[in-house]
Amino acid sequence: MSFIAETQRAVKWYPPAYDIRIEDQPIPQLQEPDDAIVKVTLAGLCGSDLHIYRGHGGVESPIICGHEFVGEIISLGKSFHYGVTGRPEGYAELKVGDKVIAPFTVSCRECHSRCVHSTLFGSPSLPGGQAQYVRVPKAGGTLFKVDSITSLLPPSESGRGLEDSSLLLLADILPTGVFAAIQALQHPRIAPFVQGTPFPYNGYIPSGLLAENPVPLPQEDRSLTVAVVGLGPVGICATVSLLDMLTDLRRTSALQYRVVAIDPTEARRSKMQSVFAAISEPTDAGSFVVASIEEGKEVISQWTDSLGCNVVLEVVGNNSALTLAYDLIRPFGLISSVGVHSSPPVPYTGKQLYDKNVSFDFGRCPVRATLPFAAKLLLKRQDIFGGVGEEASLVDKIVGIEEAKEVYEEFDKGRCGKVLFNPWK
Repeated sequence: MSFIAETQRAVKWYPPAYDIRIEDQPIPQLQEPDDAIVKVTLAGLCGSDLHIYRGHGGVESPIICGHEFVGEIISLGKSFHYGVTGRPEGYAELKVGDKVIAPFTVSCRECHSRCVHSTLFGSPSLPGGQAQYVRVPKAGGTLFKVDSITSLLPPSESGRGLEDSSLLLLADILPTGVFAAIQALQHPRIAPFVQGTPFPYNGYIPSGLLAENPVPLPQEDRSLTVAVVGLGPVGICATVSLLDMLTDLRRTSALQYRVVAIDPTEARRSKMQSVFAAISEPTDAGSFVVASIEEGKEVISQWTDSLGCNVVLEVVGNNSALTLAYDLIRPFGLISSVGVHSSPPVPYTGKQLYDKNVSFDFGRCPVRATLPFAAKLLLKRQDIFGGVGEEASLVDKIVGIEEAKEVYEEFDKGRCGKVLFNPWK
């Protein structure tokens, strides 16, 4: 691999906190046969980048930031060649010059849906994508080609293509939003409302236990009340994903639902209102509310006669959000948490957990597993995910990488939404 220059520009964080510098760094080189080197065309600033920025991530040495990027392959290791068998198809199909997206973590695709090698880009273990170049380990499983997404477009739109600013959302925040919603709707506590079969007969039943089918849930009982806590970019993705799934369930199985989207920041609530206005249907009237924390509590109390939500999607990643989620959930409900949490223990006692009988699903999204769902939603909702800087656009702006210090500060203080970096601008 040859380069015109020996160094690149990159966004680098220094401990203990709030110290972002744009510096010259060595261009990464291939280290392992499964590696690829990608020339980055756009990189994203994500809410979870703020954990390290604020000094909450337990990181003690400088790192190149960022875990969302789209770009072009410029070099591949020796594992990549035509005719490779017994390994993910990327080792046979990826070529220098391919335009690609990477999930926010390494994904070998040779173990489980959530890879055991799940190293995070932009961490002490792996330099990130807010740079001109990035090394991608296990690239035959991690990277996916952009044309595998654009090929899903209808024939009438096949020549349109998708902007990099739209495609980049598939690296993390849109699959994560989909994951928050779909793991909730598939959970055994929630499946009875979706399927119409009462718990515990909505899943595995030991053979010979039932002589006849259980009585289905009455239609009037098939109703879900859901709260989304946090309306940053991932929270908006989770809300759009949830509403898309619930609308489909209402159409196919007459499921009724009510959703309240909660955030203490007025700017984020306003963005969510604009997004909902763009995607809503006439039948959505009265089924969706955007609220502050106290307003959200009051709405849920009125809707449920103080019983609480069936589901809470927690999309923030701190103990205040977890406490609010617990306060809003009803007994035997589910909290689906995809916010990135740091070291403090969860704010519940064993007695609280036992008495309320709440289920919790925590953790990072397996991007590869949820990619088909996220790609379909990306294509369907280009009114939200396709533009930049419009009233209902998820992406607020694209700036040059040299502006990263100022943009991190703006984002940290809630003065802007989703921002992308052009490392060549």
